[in-house]
Amino acid sequence: MRLATTLVFLGLAAVLLFGCGGSGDSTADHVQGVDEMPKAPAPGSTAMFRAEWEATPDCKHPAGASRWGCSVGSYRCQAVVTDRGWSVDCAKPGRSIAFTVKPQS
Repeated sequence: MRLATTLVFLGLAAVLLFGCGGSGDSTADHVQGVDEMPKAPAPGSTAMFRAEWEATPDCKHPAGASRWGCSVGSYRCQAVVTDRGWSVDCAKPGRSIAFTVKPQS
């Protein structure tokens, strides 16, 4: 179990290190193999998952934290504060989801 947890953490860290950044003007940045948010939420979509993540009390941004983690269903999620808002990556064996939560103005 510890090996699986370590591998998931390393995979998420790699996505954060190699999948983030860039100076493009695109608003649809994505990493290959990661779901993109559809225009209209459909059951099982990234938008639906994002709503579930936002509704999970354990996933709330802890005051003063620059990164935190939580679980949503069978997914393990990591969130990190960026200049674009919160970058969230969630994974379970064979599937990953990534999205950005923009700061509220």
